[in-house]
Amino acid sequence: MKLLTVNFLTCAVKACRGSPASFPLHFRDVELELQDVDFQADFIRNIIPRVDWEGLQKMASELNFPNIPETKPEGVALDDEELLRNLHRLLLETQVAEGKLICGNCGHEYMIKEGIANFLLPSHLG
Repeated sequence: MKLLTVNFLTCAVKACRGSPASFPLHFRDVELELQDVDFQADFIRNIIPRVDWEGLQKMASELNFPNIPETKPEGVALDDEELLRNLHRLLLETQVAEGKLICGNCGHEYMIKEGIANFLLPSHLG
């Protein structure tokens, strides 16, 4: 599961809808893999406006990923190749192979196996 994907996910439990604590989901017991992906500076420049920066910072912190600026880069900062490469590595090359995503509101755990998160809920949570 690419880390970029996680930035767009929230808890699927009905009781969590609208709760700010249901985003971002938090990582636990993860196994990360790096996958070589051709550097795509234009893709990173175009996706940054759509990324929830606070959620990205939390995710990067939980995974001990360095070099994420405190504020979302804009304008001239988007020409900084080192920054773009760091974001590319985090968002597109770093993948979660195994682990869990945890909701900060209800504590529900979504298992990640072989890079795929299971978001199917038991009937009592749907």
